[in-house]
Amino acid sequence: MPERKSRSTVLVIGGGINGIGVFRELVLQGVEVLLVDRGDFASGATAASSHMVHGGIRYLENGELRLVRESVVERNRLLRVAPHRVTPLETTIPIFSTFSGLLTAPLRLLTHRAPARPRERGALLIKIGLVIYDTFSRDGGTVPRHRIHGRRRSLAELPRLNPNVRYTATYYDASMDQPERLALDVLGDALAVGPHARALNYTEAVGMDESGVRLRDLESGREWHVTPDVVINASGPWTDLTNEALGRPTAYLGGTKGSHVVLDDPELLAATGGREIFFENNDGRIVLIYPINGRVLVGTTDLEADPREPVVCTDAEVDYFADLVRTVFPDLELRRDRIVYSYSGIRPLPHHADLAPGLVSRDYRIEMNRDGKLGIPTFSLIGGKWTTFRAVAEHLGDTVLTLLGTRRRQSTANLPIGGGAGFPAAADRAAWCERELPGIAAPRADLLLSRYGTRAALILPYLVDDQPLLGDELSTGELRFLVEHEWVKHLDDVVFRRTTLAFRGLLEPAAVERIGAALAAIVGWDDHRRQAEVDATLEKLRVAQSPSGVRPIAG
Repeated sequence: MPERKSRSTVLVIGGGINGIGVFRELVLQGVEVLLVDRGDFASGATAASSHMVHGGIRYLENGELRLVRESVVERNRLLRVAPHRVTPLETTIPIFSTFSGLLTAPLRLLTHRAPARPRERGALLIKIGLVIYDTFSRDGGTVPRHRIHGRRRSLAELPRLNPNVRYTATYYDASMDQPERLALDVLGDALAVGPHARALNYTEAVGMDESGVRLRDLESGREWHVTPDVVINASGPWTDLTNEALGRPTAYLGGTKGSHVVLDDPELLAATGGREIFFENNDGRIVLIYPINGRVLVGTTDLEADPREPVVCTDAEVDYFADLVRTVFPDLELRRDRIVYSYSGIRPLPHHADLAPGLVSRDYRIEMNRDGKLGIPTFSLIGGKWTTFRAVAEHLGDTVLTLLGTRRRQSTANLPIGGGAGFPAAADRAAWCERELPGIAAPRADLLLSRYGTRAALILPYLVDDQPLLGDELSTGELRFLVEHEWVKHLDDVVFRRTTLAFRGLLEPAAVERIGAALAAIVGWDDHRRQAEVDATLEKLRVAQSPSGVRPIAG
């Protein structure tokens, strides 16, 4: 049987948020686009973020004023167009001096070099930065301006804070409760545009020859060719590896590993006062402690990493996080038995030689390469961050449209994302649930609204003869919806990315078995495949719940 070939004007390789973003940009302009990812959508660096949508106040010292302004503008947009996923985040910086950093900050700004010894930032320097930050927020801003308090007021608001604090500075950014679901919403919006938009997960680009770009379905092993006019490499930390597979070797990336731990610790949660605590550790690394999804997220590290190797949170990183907690809340300990989840990812940073990782620009650039057997132009996206995905996609999209000789039809600047369209205000949530999810108990209806936004109304027909799998958290009907509408191929797609069950530490082996059996009945797995899926998911949970053996999954 001859090999099937297919045609696509643009092939996007990489189904993280940047690849999904440019996919949406182009299909909205009527371009035929195929998006592929070798894993699940939003399963790489996109899922390993700090769950923040932020302007990057610390980039001001690096002189990246354009990036900070663009980031703040995009943050404000996401607060408006994705209110179901992105919400204001009150952020407090503990400050232990008044004037520190006033001399070293200009030197760092001019030379892009860190001082020989890390120097803390004093109240005056932080005040200057926050005034600039607020100025950038004026255009369409929806969050309050910053405030600075002395020791007495600071400790009154946050009693467990280090008593040596001299000031606190509080400002607002935004929190993203589930990055993977926001990325899936953008993807769903793009696929709804028309049949010229196609997306395949678990599909790898494995080469390029005279027939075009060769793709492999990793589920079946089947291979075929596509013949695009343009290739967009948006594979993040794996950009150089993708180009190598296409026969176009590059050396653009030099990413660093960032790890996080998630704790189910009511005492630490209460100590945060519902705020992110954002500060500079004594090694110069900006780190954070903040409440999310009823848990406390602590991160992050900044270590050299090889994208060819899997990355996991190590015991040494857990020790580092324990020191962070003691620095901010001296009478609290990071209890290892409270760790319910950990994760790591590689930032898609450019090569940075001897430049300290924290000083490497989080901005992006686009490289084009025409070499190769077919001469197909390949655009590689270098860098970028979650907050600016839309702006990055717009820029890259316009570059491709110009090459194709196609005019832009529509802007995404104010386009609602997924279930953010018509999302009710807090005071109207209960009424929305009663109207759109009639007959569903209030706690379950509210959870569905939180998980899907206003798209939750689409699930109602699936909840007839529904059976719970994990209390209100998941049911057989919702599982059917996920399979039919959200590209689920594996059990771990459900527990790690379509829900927060793994993130919040809600999964014991018996629950994984139940969900696996229900999923097998829906998709038609035999007993061997079902058990393989359960075993693979339990192993991933063991690694995520037990950084270097910290806390084994209960059995």
